[in-house]
Amino acid sequence: MNNGNRAGEIAEILQERIAAMQAGERLPGVRELSAEFRASAATVSAALAELAALGLVAAEPGRGTFVTDRALPSEPDYSWQSQALGRARVDAARAARLGFHGTAEHIQLSWGYLSAELLPHEELRRIGSRAAKSPRARAMTPPAGSPELRRGIAADYRADPGDVLIVSGGQQGLVFALRTLAEPGSTVIVESPSYPGAILAAQSAGLALASVPADAEGIRVDRLAEELERTRARVVYLQPGYANPTGAVLSAERRARVLELAASAGAFVVENDWARHLGIESPPPPPLFGEDPHGHVVSVVSLSKSASPGLRLGAVIARGPAGERLRASRTADDLCVSPIVQEIALGLLTSNAWPRHLGRLRDALGERRDALLAAIRTTLPGVRVPHVPRGGLHLWARMPEGVHAGEFSAAAYAAGVLVGDGRHFFVDEAPGQFVRLSFGAVTGAQITEGVRRLAPLLPA
Repeated sequence: MNNGNRAGEIAEILQERIAAMQAGERLPGVRELSAEFRASAATVSAALAELAALGLVAAEPGRGTFVTDRALPSEPDYSWQSQALGRARVDAARAARLGFHGTAEHIQLSWGYLSAELLPHEELRRIGSRAAKSPRARAMTPPAGSPELRRGIAADYRADPGDVLIVSGGQQGLVFALRTLAEPGSTVIVESPSYPGAILAAQSAGLALASVPADAEGIRVDRLAEELERTRARVVYLQPGYANPTGAVLSAERRARVLELAASAGAFVVENDWARHLGIESPPPPPLFGEDPHGHVVSVVSLSKSASPGLRLGAVIARGPAGERLRASRTADDLCVSPIVQEIALGLLTSNAWPRHLGRLRDALGERRDALLAAIRTTLPGVRVPHVPRGGLHLWARMPEGVHAGEFSAAAYAAGVLVGDGRHFFVDEAPGQFVRLSFGAVTGAQITEGVRRLAPLLPA
């Protein structure tokens, strides 16, 4: 039952107690359990809801929660599944951390989305209300997406609207692009360190992974040339703007060289343009897609990072036969992204509220990035940030010598702070003492408190 959060832990403990109780016995109230477990009422209520879903307890309004007369289920035997399933493709430990945001009590210093106060709530409420009244919100769009929305997204990429495929968020776009562009068993090259979701997307597509180191100017093109020659890979995954986790921007010289190498190798470059709207000191460079007329670059776009985590909408942009294959394969997954979600996205992107939101967001992210940097310098003197990003949501921090990233992130979790374990951002090479610290989902006060809690976990 343990789903990796505090409510699951409490539910497991209570289930053991229930096994020794009689049907009809009353459990302690939420207030008593909150005090016992030092958890919020919401967390305890979530634990009780898990037990109720299993039929082990029943709540009676005004009286309390009681043990039911349902016998506890026998322990199931799933051993047969191991042979039937075969070898796992996806790294379960890495997958468990992707999108994981701890409990309500944790300070989110590794959450790759915006906090509630940075979201355009009022604008989305107004636009959503209007979108719900539109007949288009209740009619299926073409599988590739709403023509109006495709036109709006294509403009930023100097693309034909016919090259745009609307998908349910950037992560789905990555999975779809890698699965369609590469045959199972072939190799995809990723920059290192890299976004864990891209590693998982490649694994789920049955692809082998090869990594090439990156620095403050992006992927090392000399090493990329060597790896393309060695592996004969036909797909390269990159984040040219504000890479997660390092914040690096691919330099102009390397951009040109990447396109040359892709042309020479007959390879695709999957460009994850997740931070297009998250510039702080300057906008990111133009998409690589616009510099490539021959269809080597396939761009994956997301609105979920800059607009709202719950607005699961993105796009895959591709030219030529690759684009045709992506769009033709779309109906194997689903027939279209929810039309009302597309209407809301279109309304937001074409409204005056969108540039105002991005302006406010730029200022707020700059303040939070600087607050996190200042807190690290004053409170964690042994921690180093080799590169200060000019956009994005993350800092890539090197821990003092001898500090193990996995042990540190586990200790931070116990202290009520969520940090990104550096191991999950590498394919197979030694990760060093790195952790990812994020500033998009925390206020200035939370940054100060979170870093204060981390200080005792490091050597003096």
